[in-house]
Order: sequence, then C-alpha cells, then structure tokens
Amino acid sequence: MSDRPTFIDLFCGCGGFTLGMLRAGFDCKAAVDFNSQAIATLRANLQAKSPTGLPPVGFALEADLTDLPPETLAAIIGTNQVDVIVGGPPCQGFSTARQRDGSNHGTERLKEDPRRHLFRNFLDCVEFFQPKVFIIENVLGLRSAAGGRYFTAVQYEARTLGQSKGLPGYRVHPQIERGVELGVPQKRRRQLIVGVRADLAGYFPAELTPAPRASLETMLGDAILDLPALAAGEGENQVPYDEKRREKNFLGGTRDHLRKPYLQGVAEVGQAAAIFNHVARPHSARDLRDFAKLREGENAAVAFRERGVKFEFPYSRASFKDRYTRQHRNQPCSTIVAHLSKDGLMFIHPVQNRSLTPREAARVQSFPDWFVFSEARTHSFRVIGNAVPPLIGEAVGDAILRFLRPPAQNGDYSRSAQHAKTTAAFPLPRSHSEAVEWLDPLTKADRKMLRAMQTADFLKGWHALLWLFPDLHPENALEHGEEKHNEPACGEAVDRFGRRYTRSGWPVMLEAFGVEAWRRFSADEFSDEAFYCVAAQRAGMATRIHSMPVARSSSLAPNQVGTR
Repeated sequence: MSDRPTFIDLFCGCGGFTLGMLRAGFDCKAAVDFNSQAIATLRANLQAKSPTGLPPVGFALEADLTDLPPETLAAIIGTNQVDVIVGGPPCQGFSTARQRDGSNHGTERLKEDPRRHLFRNFLDCVEFFQPKVFIIENVLGLRSAAGGRYFTAVQYEARTLGQSKGLPGYRVHPQIERGVELGVPQKRRRQLIVGVRADLAGYFPAELTPAPRASLETMLGDAILDLPALAAGEGENQVPYDEKRREKNFLGGTRDHLRKPYLQGVAEVGQAAAIFNHVARPHSARDLRDFAKLREGENAAVAFRERGVKFEFPYSRASFKDRYTRQHRNQPCSTIVAHLSKDGLMFIHPVQNRSLTPREAARVQSFPDWFVFSEARTHSFRVIGNAVPPLIGEAVGDAILRFLRPPAQNGDYSRSAQHAKTTAAFPLPRSHSEAVEWLDPLTKADRKMLRAMQTADFLKGWHALLWLFPDLHPENALEHGEEKHNEPACGEAVDRFGRRYTRSGWPVMLEAFGVEAWRRFSADEFSDEAFYCVAAQRAGMATRIHSMPVARSSSLAPNQVGTR
C-alpha cells in the first residue's frame, strides 16, 4: 500500500483544498481550474518544494472542465487510477446571500446561472476514474436553490453514477461542516456531498474531526492581532515580522494558549521568510468616518437601531443591513467571501479603522504565511475568498485516510473503529428472504408502534435494512426531499421496498422506521456499533458481489474497512 494515496482536485482555485489534502498525507496528481490567477497562485506555492516539505502538485492545469474530457486529463497525468477526487464546483450560482456578481443587493431573486450545472463535469471525472471516495464542497445555498432541485440532482446522479455501464455507483450522503468547529476562525458553514464507491464496505464519518494542528475555539484576534498595525491605504507587500508587537500582544495574554498554536501550527509563521500581502486598501474619508462610529462586533443596522447612529453613506436599511460591519476580536470572523475583491465594508478590522488585508483574510481562511498571493489586491481577495480553507481540506483528508485504512494501521482512530470485531455478535439475516421477513412488518408500523418495540426486535429490523440496502448510509434516513422514484431493492425479483426518495435513496415505506432509529440512537438506546453495523452491510454486499464488477485496483486496498 502506498504511503501517500493519490487525489485530483477539480475546480481547485488557488489550492486551499489541495494544501489540506497534502498536509493530510495525500499526493496530488492534478489540480485543475480555469482561473488563471488562481492557478498561478497554486503553481507558485505548491508546485515548488514547500518550506514544510510537502510533495509538489503533479500537474496544475489551467483548463475549463467543460472542454477537458476525463480521458484527456488521464492522458496528461499518465494514469486513469486515483484514490480520491475532491473539489468545489463554483458556488456563486447557489449563493442565497448574493447574486451572480456577489453584490450585496438586498433581493432574494435567484437568477439562472450555468455554473449550477458544473457538478456534472465533476461527476464525469468520478465516473471515469472510479475513485474510492469523492467529496464535493459547496455553499449551503445548494440545499435550497431552485427548490432543492440541484441538491437532489447531485445526490441522485452521484448515487447511480455508471450503473448503466455495470459500475457499482456510490454510497452518497450530505453533511454540513462548521469551520469554527474545525479550528477555522470564521462563521463559515459549508455543504459537503460525500460519495464512497458502493463496492466498499463501511460508513464514512458523518462528522469531521479537527486536524491535529487545529486549535479549537480560535477567534479572529487569535489569528491576526500579531500582524503590524496599518492605517487605510498603508502597507507593503513584503515586510518583516514585528516581534515586539507579537510579544506585547501574545505573550502572557489571556488567550495565549490559543494564539500560539494557531500562529505556529496553522499560520506556520516560523516557516515564512516575511509577512506577505499585508496591504490595507484605501477608503474614502466618508467611509472612515462611518467606520469610526461602529463598536467592536457591531454592524450598521444594530448601531442605528440600538444607538441611533446616523451614517453618512446613503443606503437603504432594508437592503443593506450589514453595509458596514466591524468584526470582534474574540468572536469568529464573518465568512470570508470573494466579494472582498470589491470592497471590505463588511470586514472592518476589530480595533483598527480599516478593512482586512489579504494576509489577514488568508489567516482567517487558515492559509499559512508562506503561501503568497498576487500583489494585485483584487486578485488576491478573490482567490482567497473562493478557496476551501486548508484546515477543512485537511480534516477531510484525515477522515478519508481513517476510513480507507484498516484499523491495524491507524489504531483506534474513531469511536466506531472496532466495528468489524464487535458487530458479529449482533443478529444478522442469513438470506435475502430472511432479511425481508425481518423488515417487512416495519413497513406497516406507525410511529407509536415503532417507539413501543423492544430494542432487540428493533435492531433486528434495522440490521435487515442495512443488509438489504448496503448502498445507503444511515445518514440518508434524515433528509429526503419530495421527489420519489421506483427502483429494485437489491437486484433480485423481490421489489417489495422498491419505491425510494430520489434525493436520499431511502425506501419510502421505511421513512418512519429511519426517524425512529435516529431518535433511539441519539438517545443512546444502542451503540455506534449497533447503529453503524458494517457486518450487516458487508453480509448484504456479499450476496450480490457476483453481479458487481471488480473496480480498477489502486494504492488503497478495498473492503478492508470497518469504520463509520
């Protein structure tokens, strides 16, 4: 087995996801994006030897995926086998906060945007390369755009990917990650769509855990207050560290236990020759007077409503409630967005009368200080705002490695790491007909009957469900959408449970059963090992393995997982 499994980063931007995966222990075969400034930044930082010894990216390609077939990409990188594909198809088309140009417009109207369909180009590569795992990262607006139509389409199309060609498809589920819970000092909440190739046993962890370098409860001040003080319009693209300022602000301070790990482990200040991109944009005298009226952590709407503050800028309070926002040093920063390239009015420094610099925005995004951006401030803000925070990418990479590598190699790395050893004690169906026999009565039970069931009887039905539907993740029981379709349950003549929700893939007749299972699991009525019973899933897979093709081999051995 390779020490560093392989991945491709599609719609890679300037390389935030790429950097996180490299830090987690992967080799990048290719990073692809059509934006020339983003690719130039990635090449400058990740194709040369990094100061921390990360392996260089194989190919950093400036290319439009709508014009780059997977076969061509494979020819360029010299292989049609990768372990993982990650990426963030452009999210602006799904944003619920801003229109296509990212402006603070004050309307909820959603324009048609061709960028909403680029996830299909991502899935084309997944179908061709057949990675063991893929991860799509996007904004939460993906869930509600067009009434949830895109959110449903992404999951359904990924779940059935390649099945018409005899390929196994993918076990797909969505999960929401909060940046601050992974050590990223901002209010960022992102949607992940996780796919595991359906011929692999195990359940991908439904919650990420922070990367080892992360410092939990890190706030904005912990990430930026050591940087030199600037007035609006001041700064140089390369300046030395101000050690006296750092000592004054960080040594012996009440939050020193947080600041030091973030600066050393995440910003990696010891590996950077200087401070780059710490240049403040100029602001008009009127804006600066308005900035000065705001208290730390306050926006214009609150200042007007609660303190009667009058601002000089003539804006509509209905449409521009957050026209001015001063961030708070002891709170997470607002989500860093590409709109920073237009103005910084929502990102006013906590204690200095200006907006954040590119370096401060990069710190908030968890980029290290040795990662240098363009001197052109507009370009820098855009690629920083569009990037996946490296700490989130690293948490994703860590989770993938823990999932794919056997427990013997990784140790007891999660609370459900010993599934393969313990789940044999649970009752499992011995055949398809027995699994149907155990599960069929539950299709007729209402919620009152389900709640009254004895735990042992309930678990028999639950394990029968996992046996019959090994292509599903227990997380699929939580959110279904409205669309439904007919689908055979397990490729045999019996289609008793064949009608499914299109989004989740969950059997419609077993919706109430799934809700009750989650209620019991959340109430600790049964263990992780019982709920995520990989033995039941694996036994069900074994009954139809003869009809599933053997996927191309890669550096990670399949079916050696027993993890949630």
